[in-house]
Amino acid sequence: MAKADPRTAALLRRAAVHAIAYRGAITKRLQRPVQSYSEALAAWDMPTPPRGRANRAVLDELVRRADPGLHATTGPRFYGWVIGGSHPAGVAADWMTSAWGQNAGNHHAAPAAAAAETVSSRWLLDILGLPAKASVGFVTGATMANFVGLGAARAEVLRRAGWDLEANGLFGAPHVRVLLGRDAHVTVQAALQYLGFGQRQIVVVDTDAEGRMRVDAAKAALGAGKGPCILALQAGQINSGAFDPFRRIIPLARAAGAWVHIDGAFGLWAKAAPARAHLAGGVELADSWATDGHKWLQTPYDCGFAIVRDPEAHRRAVAFGASYLPPVTESERDPTHYVPELSRRARGFAAWAMLRHLGRAGVADLVERNCQLARLIAGGVAKEPGIAVVNKVVLNQVVLRFGGDVPTKIGDELTQRTIARLQQDGTCFAGGSRWRDR
Repeated sequence: MAKADPRTAALLRRAAVHAIAYRGAITKRLQRPVQSYSEALAAWDMPTPPRGRANRAVLDELVRRADPGLHATTGPRFYGWVIGGSHPAGVAADWMTSAWGQNAGNHHAAPAAAAAETVSSRWLLDILGLPAKASVGFVTGATMANFVGLGAARAEVLRRAGWDLEANGLFGAPHVRVLLGRDAHVTVQAALQYLGFGQRQIVVVDTDAEGRMRVDAAKAALGAGKGPCILALQAGQINSGAFDPFRRIIPLARAAGAWVHIDGAFGLWAKAAPARAHLAGGVELADSWATDGHKWLQTPYDCGFAIVRDPEAHRRAVAFGASYLPPVTESERDPTHYVPELSRRARGFAAWAMLRHLGRAGVADLVERNCQLARLIAGGVAKEPGIAVVNKVVLNQVVLRFGGDVPTKIGDELTQRTIARLQQDGTCFAGGSRWRDR
């Protein structure tokens, strides 16, 4: 094996030592940052350096300045937001990704990165039970995955209406109706906004007590207009974990000629666990899907997947070329055809490593174990006086409220104070939310 420059080797070994020490001490840390943002900013703030410093000194200074403001998201008692734990197998692959320094924009610049994406895509579709011929774009996360999927939807429903979006743009285009559940995640709304759909253009469809889109409301909304239409559903509501009734709603959308997009940032992974797959039954009938790798698959940040049933519709929405880029044959998958980036990280290496490490059985076990632990937590806290579990725990989400039968305002205040106390204590970290106006 060729030897690296001694100074480079020493620097990388020191970085590894720092990283191993951080992970080794994670169980002993407070499950929150020691510093607030303002405190961290004050600690980092300094004038522009007039001269540089040696690599080792910069690395040590980086670690020293960062450590107090790091959140223990990879720790064992972190329950805030839906954030993955960055599995060691993915972290190791991600270290190699940084060391290799590949730009995964196209397969001529980085053949190995492109190949890892191609194979990972095939494995991903197989594990999630989605169409084998669907295309997959490796993006930063569910926000961009929703953007790409809904971008493909916008272009395709307009194409079906006789409008060439790529050639003519949006000015003068037929009106596109967008149907969205009342409890949809904010990232879907953000993606629609980026695509030029204003809030007043979106038709909000009523949901039930768990945040699932109501079938009767969806049917009425689909039948209330004509022309190009996009229906956005979700797998795993961010508070309750509930799934829209795909088997009942998607056929209605098909009959209305609508494109169906599914936001499955974490919930889509229920398809990977045999005991939970029924929750997402019918999700495979949609036209596009968005999900994350840095949540349940445990890849390091950032990694998301934009999946589209029709690869050509996917390519039309985001692909671009330039004279200095090598041509691509029809039989080859080029990474830049499925994401809105030319220069980007080679996310396929960490995704490949995690799927190779876990395999089908490992992914299923990870999802199922998380869901069982959520039920265990819910069952335990529900026995305590003054604590209520306010959702049906079907996945990995547990929503707690404090105060028992006290009036709503008092319960809100008590819940907020309890969350603040938990976060300040640092034994565990729990996040707060608003659900059903409470």
